[in-house]
Amino acid sequence: MPFICSICEQESTRICRYCTKDACSMHLCERCGRCSDCCLCEVPLDPEAVLEEAAEPVHEGPG
Repeated sequence: MPFICSICEQESTRICRYCTKDACSMHLCERCGRCSDCCLCEVPLDPEAVLEEAAEPVHEGPG
């Protein structure tokens, strides 16, 4: 019996560690194991996204 992701309704094989709802791999955080509704991670999971964010200059107000 296939399970259905509670977020996007695609086929899923895992559950959220926090709320135990079914979640597909797109909506399950590899870092904490929670679905995207429950995840509290503030850092992007993609290492390239982290590098791009760090490379962007920080613009502070005049002065």
